[in-house]
Amino acid sequence: MDVVLIAGLWLPDSVWSDVVVELRDLGHRAIPVSLPGVDEKPSAATLEDQLVAALQVIDAAHRPLVVGHSAACSLAWLVADRRPDSLAGVALIGGFPASDGSVYADFFPIVDGVMAFPGWEPFEGPDSADLDEDQKAALAELAVPVPAGVASGVVHLGDERRFAVPVVLVCPEFSEAQAREWLNEGEVPELERAAKIEYVDIDSGHWPMVTQPHELARRLAATAETLGGDAQR
Repeated sequence: MDVVLIAGLWLPDSVWSDVVVELRDLGHRAIPVSLPGVDEKPSAATLEDQLVAALQVIDAAHRPLVVGHSAACSLAWLVADRRPDSLAGVALIGGFPASDGSVYADFFPIVDGVMAFPGWEPFEGPDSADLDEDQKAALAELAVPVPAGVASGVVHLGDERRFAVPVVLVCPEFSEAQAREWLNEGEVPELERAAKIEYVDIDSGHWPMVTQPHELARRLAATAETLGGDAQR
């Protein structure tokens, strides 16, 4: 199966490199998305520009599993909204989709038109506990400031067929039990109407593509195979 990979804030598509190799070894075609403003300049890129880039990859793929990490869970869900009949499913790693009308990801101050990586202090605890100092330094070196037009972009959702797209919640720094509780308490309204949600635990922090790339790839491959089998039934 084609597996489309969308990185979260600040990170270029190269962050998926180990996952890509493992997925290919497992028989799947892994396709990281090059996002305007991160992999492709200029810094004036918008959320819509990133969505268009993701859709171009989707349109060239064959019923892919679309994987979003962190804030890009919302971008993956936007893809599901725009192409609900073209996807095998959506896997959301360490995050949840924003609701219609929400701001995409204005989590930190925007200075001089960009939202810079804030350093590791905001991510102390379960998010970064499994990263060693070398991995932290490497991620910080990779980090590209997020254009204001992306961080402050407004999420627009309109096609209710998105709720029929199978969803897999990959739970890294939080547990399946916590994710279920948040959904049951109405904290993730976009997923309340999802027809099918599966949960996958992975023993990692917020960046399993860095600390557990092989295990993450195996979980995504298993998800892809299950969704592919469901589609054939």
